[in-house]
Amino acid sequence: MRITIAAVGRLRDAVLRAPYDDYVGRLAWPVALKEVEEKRKLSGPERMASESRLLAEALPPKAVVVALDPRGKTLTSEDFAAQLGRWQDDGVADLGFVIGGADGLAPEWRRSARLVLSLGAMTWPHMLVRVMLAEQLFRAQSILNGHPYHRA
Repeated sequence: MRITIAAVGRLRDAVLRAPYDDYVGRLAWPVALKEVEEKRKLSGPERMASESRLLAEALPPKAVVVALDPRGKTLTSEDFAAQLGRWQDDGVADLGFVIGGADGLAPEWRRSARLVLSLGAMTWPHMLVRVMLAEQLFRAQSILNGHPYHRA
């Protein structure tokens, strides 16, 4: 199973990039980070629509999509691992995670995603969400492999 993380903005901060790279580097699943940016001055709804189009273009055509959104479902790490394991066992070739920008994701992502996932009720900086997602992917892999990293 290949994983694509499509995210608005560029992760330029080396302090955040280091843990992201560390977790992704430990994964058996290949991970591609596709960063998109809308540089034109647009209104909130126009920006969101443009970012939505760019995110869609960054994903493999038949990817199973997980939209990260604070209104989504909150899963335990074990439940997240179990879902990834099911998709892997079902032969899902491409899994795409979508992270919006400062204005969030366009509503169509919440309607069309296979899973709308929340990392909690608090609002997180979208650059930090990449690190949190990478850690949870590594934790899920550890759970599925029976590795002691996860001690719940």
